[in-house]
Amino acid sequence: MKILVPIKRVIDYNVKVRVKADGTGVDLANVKMSMNPFDEIAVEEAVRLKEKGIATEVVVVSVGVKQAGDTLRTGMAMGADRAILVTVENDPEPLAVAKILAAIVRDEAPQLVITGKQAIDNDMNAVGQMLSALLGWGQATFASKLEVEGDAATVTREVDGGMQTLRVALPAIVTADLRLNEPRYASLPNIMKAKKKPLEERTAADLGVDLTPRLTVTHTAEPAGRQAGIKVGSVDELLTKLKETGAL
Repeated sequence: MKILVPIKRVIDYNVKVRVKADGTGVDLANVKMSMNPFDEIAVEEAVRLKEKGIATEVVVVSVGVKQAGDTLRTGMAMGADRAILVTVENDPEPLAVAKILAAIVRDEAPQLVITGKQAIDNDMNAVGQMLSALLGWGQATFASKLEVEGDAATVTREVDGGMQTLRVALPAIVTADLRLNEPRYASLPNIMKAKKKPLEERTAADLGVDLTPRLTVTHTAEPAGRQAGIKVGSVDELLTKLKETGAL
């Protein structure tokens, strides 16, 4: 069984994000970039399935700038067999990414696609669901446990009321949540081996996908700072303050 894992290069989650002075977007100059944490969990899950003998090949794919190749190398150092980079100049919208991934899925014919539930840079949480719709495949989102047996996958996912277990026929799309696993650190020998693994570069034009944006970001701003708290002397005073501020 072949598993395809889409991954994204994002600002490292430890970095404090800065907004450009003109409010046109996030400042990426001299900022540490890394693999999207949820995608890292997806790679780990795919590699574990391979180690169990369930999967025979793990392919990582990224849609992004040239430097995303380094992120793909990280995925191969974790255990993926090869990589595909679809180079684009700007950050494409989720629908464009889903269309690119759909074209790659048709070429590669994997039985399972595992990706992160969302990217931490834009929090769109849309690519997995859009890819499912474009392919006509079943989907299981926000997976906290994944078991593959035969021609189906059993996925446990967290919902508001507790846990929900789904059984989805393969081929299928699974999006990884935080509790699915704990990703491994790539060892130095595996990092060196990853440099020799194949990395294929393609473009959106090669796949016949139009990247014309349908959304326009009008302004980007940092969240307002938290205001200092106040002390009250009684319950009556607390209720009065809540009414004054419109919180009650």
